[in-house]
Amino acid sequence: MDNLAKTPHLLLDTAKGKRHFPLVGKSYWTIGRGIDNDFAIGDHCISRNHAILQSTETGEFLLIDLGSRNGTFVNERRVSIPVTLKSGDKVTFGKTDVGFYGPTRHHNDITPPEFADHDTMVLHERRLTSVIVVDMRNFTALTRQLDEEILSSLIGNWFRQAGEIIRNAGSWVDKYIGDAVMAIWFHGENEVTKADVMKIFQAVRDLNQMTKQLSQEYPVPFELKIGAGINTGYSMVGNTGSGDHPDYTAIGDTVNAAFRLESATKELGLDVAIGEETYLYSVELKDIDTLFSQYTVNLKGYEQPTVTYGITFQGLEKLLINNE
Repeated sequence: MDNLAKTPHLLLDTAKGKRHFPLVGKSYWTIGRGIDNDFAIGDHCISRNHAILQSTETGEFLLIDLGSRNGTFVNERRVSIPVTLKSGDKVTFGKTDVGFYGPTRHHNDITPPEFADHDTMVLHERRLTSVIVVDMRNFTALTRQLDEEILSSLIGNWFRQAGEIIRNAGSWVDKYIGDAVMAIWFHGENEVTKADVMKIFQAVRDLNQMTKQLSQEYPVPFELKIGAGINTGYSMVGNTGSGDHPDYTAIGDTVNAAFRLESATKELGLDVAIGEETYLYSVELKDIDTLFSQYTVNLKGYEQPTVTYGITFQGLEKLLINNE
C-alpha cells in the first residue's frame, strides 16, 4: 500500500472489494458508463461519456464534467466548471462515490513498477506540428451570470463537441484547460500540405459554428464566442501511452506561441491569429493574402515583436468557400 499512496489514483468501493484506478501513463482519462472509457463504471445513473480527468504540467488534476445527465460532484458540491482536485476529495459520478488520492512522491521519484504499464514507453522526437488553442470568450462573466447546473451542462457539451470536431479533423484534444482546448496535428517530415491547412482551418470554423449553436440552445446572457491561435513549427513530441493507446503531447516554443497568439486576438480585435510559419504553409490557398492581414504584436514572454496574421470568422468562412 505504500507504493499506492505515492501514486495518484481513484479508489472505488464495490461489492467485490476496492477498485483502484492508477492515474499514470497518460495526460487525461475518460470516465463513464460506456466500455470505451478509460474508467468504465457500471452505474445506470452515470452518462455514457460522463467526465474527464486531466493532469497538468504542475502535477495537478482537473476534473471536467461533460454535461452529464445526473452531474458530477466534489465533496457534495456540483461541478459546473473544471475544478482542481485535492487529495482526499470525494468525487460522485451519478450515484457512485469515488475517492481521489493525489501523488505524494517527490518530483524525482518514478512511478512504482506495479502501476507502470510494461508496454509504456516515453519517446521524445522532434516533429513538425501545428498547434491550435481555442478559448471561450468572457468565461468568467458567464460563470457569474449563469445557473450552476446550466453552466455545467453547457461547458460539458462544449468540451465534448470540441473533442469530436478535432478528432474528425485528424487530431485530438491534448489539453482541456478550464475554458480552452489545445490540439496538435502532426505533419510530414518537412512539409505541411494544403490539405493539412484546410483541415485545421475547417476545424476552427466548425468549433465557432458549434459554439454559436450552443448559444441558441442555452439561456446564456450573451452570445458565446471563441478565439483561436494557430502556430506551426517543430516541437519535441513525447509518447507516454502504451500499446494500442498512444498518448502524445508536444512541448516547446511552437506550443507556447500558439497560446500567446490566441491571447493576441483580443488585442487585435479579431477571431483567429496564426503564426508566420502557418501563413507561409498556407500561401497556396486562394485569396489568403487578401483575407488575412499582417500585424506585428508583442507576445508575452517574447523579447522581440512577432509577425502574425489575423482574420475574422467571416473572413475564414470566405477563405474556405473560395478553396473548396
